[in-house]
Amino acid sequence: MALLLGAWGLERGPGGGSMWRDESVTWQVAHRPPAGLWELLGQVDAVHGLYYLLMHAVFGLWDGGLWALRLPSVAATALAAAGVAAVAHRLAGERAALWAGTAYAVLPPVQAYAQEGRSYALVAAAVVWATYLMLRGRWAAYAPVLLLGCWLHEFAVLALLAHAPTAWRSRGWRWSAAAVVAGLLPLAAVSAGQARQQLGWLGRPSWQDWAAYGVVAAAVLLLARRPPAGERDLVRVAVPLALLPPGLLIAVSLVHPWYVDRYVLYSLTGLALLAGARLARARGPWPWLLVAALLVPFGTWSAWLRTPDSRKDDVLAVAAAVRERARPGDAVLFMPARRREWLLSSPEVYGGLRDVALDRSPAASRSLQGTERTADAVRAALAASPRVIALLDPAGQPLDPYPHEAAKRETLAASFELCSVTPLRGARVALYARPGGCG
Repeated sequence: MALLLGAWGLERGPGGGSMWRDESVTWQVAHRPPAGLWELLGQVDAVHGLYYLLMHAVFGLWDGGLWALRLPSVAATALAAAGVAAVAHRLAGERAALWAGTAYAVLPPVQAYAQEGRSYALVAAAVVWATYLMLRGRWAAYAPVLLLGCWLHEFAVLALLAHAPTAWRSRGWRWSAAAVVAGLLPLAAVSAGQARQQLGWLGRPSWQDWAAYGVVAAAVLLLARRPPAGERDLVRVAVPLALLPPGLLIAVSLVHPWYVDRYVLYSLTGLALLAGARLARARGPWPWLLVAALLVPFGTWSAWLRTPDSRKDDVLAVAAAVRERARPGDAVLFMPARRREWLLSSPEVYGGLRDVALDRSPAASRSLQGTERTADAVRAALAASPRVIALLDPAGQPLDPYPHEAAKRETLAASFELCSVTPLRGARVALYARPGGCG
């Protein structure tokens, strides 16, 4: 089921598909040479370093575009679904295993990240199989598998807290937990120095975050009520896994904003385990009636996840719009500079434009989006440009107050005419020309 859902609409949209900006980061970073990738990780994004190295190897073997970008997540989701089934089989039997694994595969957030070129599906697979190894007492395997998940994204370490209520009495678990923490310390030390630029964009949890957590928590507690004697171990494993990692991260984010739901995607395995056990106990037509009732809303949600509108933006649509409007030698401005990511994964488009604000390229500056010139240098570069294609955030978004960003806006307003604005998903493409040059 997980493989079929992963392959369905994998490119996410017609005409070559779509890709949003986080996936664009994966694409362009994983295509850097190993030395350049290593230099980047010393400056930023060390938390994703192991994943970028994995994707560098994938693209080295097969540079298959969106399929190569997303197939590792599809495979990891299938592996995670199998792991959920294995845990349920050990704790509640075959029928619960079938329902739990299927429930995990069809959860909409799981489907979303199964088709995303980021590390979250791989982290979930590592945490699920570490949970299974914990139940088997295979501590020599438990520690490296969970540590692998932590090196793919360090917030996987919160799974240790979810495992503690089940395993803390075991000396083997305590030694394994210490080994995981010790093995994570080098990455934590590096990423701590990058935290401001890595997580500085996050705000405190919104009411939507709290509401989503409340809905999941209510469902978990409802499904965990009055378990039969044979399923109490499953409840003791599933409830902490479902509630502790997101709950702790959202609470910490009241002081240090670190919470994003995808960082703890693996917590949904607890919900799937409880749902599978409950469905397995039901007799008669009730499980199938429930499946039928959920088919339409889940099917609609699943279909929407396979459209460009399900993500914040679409860098391939932005590149296509620029390609249609650009003439050789046109200047391009990214407003703000971090939106350079919209074109970095389309070098055939970006290479034909003059990036007039760019000082040092991403590779030369060991950064994700490069560094930009001073405000005066930006004004001077624009003065020599007859036409400018500006890539902007959607209307109504806050404007960056930095001097070089203000210089872009002021120079365009004072010296250029706005010829056209094309709104796209999460972006706008504006064409400017010197007075009288729009025709």
